Amino acid sequence: MKTQKYYTPNRNGHSVTNQPPPLRDYNLYSSDPLVKECIEHHDVRETSLEETGKTLGTEEMIEHGRLANEFPPVLRSHSAEGFRLDEVEFHPSWHALMDFSKNHGIASYPTPGSGQTHLERAVLMYLVSQNEAGHGCPISMTYAAVPAIRHGVKGQKHIESLLTSSTYDPNLAPLSSKTTALAGMAMTEKQGGSDLRANSTTAIQNSTEDTWRITGHKWFMSAPMCDMFLTLAQTKVGLSCFLVPRVLDADSNSSSLGYKNAIYLERLKDKLGNRSNASAEVEFDNAIGYLVGEEGRGIKTILEMVSQCRLDSLIGSAAQMRQALIQAYWWVTKRSAFNTLLIGAPLMQNVLADLAIESAAANVTFLRLAEASDNQADPLEVSLRRIGTSISKFLVCKKASGFVAEALECVGGSGYVEESPLARLFRESPLNGIWEGSGNVNALDIIRILHKTPDTIEHFFDEIAHAKGSYQSLDLMAEKLKVRFGQEEIPESQARRVVNDLGLVFQGSLLARFGTQTITDAFIRSRIERDYGSVYGTLPADLDFNKILEESILL
Repeated sequence: MKTQKYYTPNRNGHSVTNQPPPLRDYNLYSSDPLVKECIEHHDVRETSLEETGKTLGTEEMIEHGRLANEFPPVLRSHSAEGFRLDEVEFHPSWHALMDFSKNHGIASYPTPGSGQTHLERAVLMYLVSQNEAGHGCPISMTYAAVPAIRHGVKGQKHIESLLTSSTYDPNLAPLSSKTTALAGMAMTEKQGGSDLRANSTTAIQNSTEDTWRITGHKWFMSAPMCDMFLTLAQTKVGLSCFLVPRVLDADSNSSSLGYKNAIYLERLKDKLGNRSNASAEVEFDNAIGYLVGEEGRGIKTILEMVSQCRLDSLIGSAAQMRQALIQAYWWVTKRSAFNTLLIGAPLMQNVLADLAIESAAANVTFLRLAEASDNQADPLEVSLRRIGTSISKFLVCKKASGFVAEALECVGGSGYVEESPLARLFRESPLNGIWEGSGNVNALDIIRILHKTPDTIEHFFDEIAHAKGSYQSLDLMAEKLKVRFGQEEIPESQARRVVNDLGLVFQGSLLARFGTQTITDAFIRSRIERDYGSVYGTLPADLDFNKILEESILL
């Protein structure tokens, strides 16, 4: 609901001029012509996307995003009477955002008959992440947990129905009595970080039951208010994956409905960004868990979840870039300097056009990979999603921070204060490059894949070949990379460089197929042919900056 704002009269005749109003009441979806064009011929409910984009652009939803970050979660370790609670308290705006995303199916893994595709869900994730990114963490993990759960776990059918439900219930209760649920993740330990095989948490099977007792410390538990968590622990066989419920069913000797599992929240992390979302350091003390998948194959099992979350990391960074671009564009079209609107300055046009090209490349990338998720019966699409996600997560997430910083600079000092949405975007921007594998982890992952399964790179270049003949320079760069992989083993020290080039060729080929001529020409000239400086705003002078912006933004 839109509310009327009243301002106190200014003193001493002071008046406020040349200050653009905040961007409100716009449609995040319909203002994005490239995304609309890319999905026009796919099986998606575009009316739903239009309605979602309109709602997310309202003052009410934008304010929910602000308040959820202004009033971050609080750990309630004990009650006033001294009982352990180990609960996290959130602002009502957090719950409003969670309710919106759950109700719109963004946390639900598409299933037969659901009427939703991975592509449509990816666009929805892109839209809500522009509004507020922090709540996307439990939304993403709940969506991503389903493929891991399908490796087999006690009560699998019921658990999957809880995760794919499109309702929101933040109340703690045993899984058996809930109709919807959220899933979190607890993998990282202090001594190992990304080296999961160094985990020391242990799991011992109960002799008379199909449950395990898990003991150990987790350096990061994502979204500790969730109903269940996927975690890794060492058994006699090796590192295994477990589902750990937040609340357990009452035992036969108890009259209560249930009781909390032995998960102790030691503290909430004081993070640079992602402030609306809680990340906890936790201790498992004989916590009850259920084996997921095969004992000793925990990494393979949980990587099913990680793989889905990696795509959401890419989507999250694309969303941050888009929102930063929109905010900067709105400002410069309303703000004057030296007796002219900022957008009229050729150098400002160069910078914004350059940002628009980068945003377009990120968007066609996540859309194509989401489309591949809808075609998992095709081995070529499976292969493309596997390698394309890691390559693109490396490239897009790595660029997000610099992108947002440049957009913030377009706004100037007003973008650097906390009242500006760009300040929150800037603090948020490094996260997706870290979450689910840092740049080095993803780059090395790609090199390992290519060395172990050479067919994978063939499949990747088959995808690139769909754009063959569009641009000679693109064809030449793709051929050089392909020949290199066939002739030599890539040294570890060159992994980033090679993966960066693979990502650029992938983006260029997708823009050649799905982008506009103007934007694609500019991308090829600057990113492939390297007619470009080392910073944004160094595009060749003969490109049509205004047309690039017109094809990118409809406000």
